[in-house]
Parts: sequence; structure tokens; C-alpha cells
Amino acid sequence: MQLFAILSRLSIAFWVGGASLFTFVLTPIIFKSFPRDQAGVIVGHLFPAYFRWGLACGFLALITRLLLRGKEGVPATVILVVMLCLTSFQAFYIEPRAVALKKEIASFESTSKDHPARKAFGKLHGISAVCNLTVIAGGIALIVLP
Repeated sequence: MQLFAILSRLSIAFWVGGASLFTFVLTPIIFKSFPRDQAGVIVGHLFPAYFRWGLACGFLALITRLLLRGKEGVPATVILVVMLCLTSFQAFYIEPRAVALKKEIASFESTSKDHPARKAFGKLHGISAVCNLTVIAGGIALIVLP
């Protein structure tokens, strides 16, 4: 049973660490190093793998928690399920819609911020950012909680 507890915490740490690295280090570096449109293409290519990583880590954490049969507590399992739901929402709803909207925007550098597709993309980006930060906060809480 100790192995399941270790695997659960380790998978959450990998998930939160990966999300934090992508969000707070990698993405800002890419957007500082490349023109806006090129940076968007690069980050867009990384998103599918980013979400698969989160889902894989999350499902491993959930499975190991369930194998512990509640010894880790219901609140932690609820937090984990919410994190997985948010990541799934990002991967299967927000990301495909953002990709479709990007096809309608010739260039983020030259297309007006008032353009309907650009506004819709901004709204999706904002929702995704809130989801992402909530997942990171939930993961930190799971790592810190006993």
C-alpha cells in the first residue's frame, strides 16, 4: 500500500511540476524569443502532449488513490477528480476550439483585437488559464496535504 501512496504523490508532483514548468517558464520564454504568431504555432504544437501528460499523471494518481481504498481521504480524491475534469475540459473542449479559431485568424500580430474570432480566442484562453492555474493549485494542495 505504501507503493500506491508514493506513486500517487509522485504522479501529482510530475503533473504539477510539468504544468508549472510549461506555464511559468517554457511558454514565457517562447513568447519572448519568437514573434507572436510563430510562438503561438510552437506552443500550439506542444499543447496536445501537455494535456496527455496531465491526463496520464492524473489517471495514475486517481487509480493509485482508489487502490488505497480511501486511506488518503475523500477530500484529496475530490480535488484530484476536479483537476482531471478541468484538464479533460481543456484537452477535449477548449483546445480543439482554439485550434479552429486560430484558423480564422490570419495573424495575431495584424488582426484587430476587436475581430470576433480574436475575441472568442481570448475568452477561451482566459478560461483555459483559470483551469490551468486551478489544476496547479489543486496539485500543490495535494502535495502539501498529509
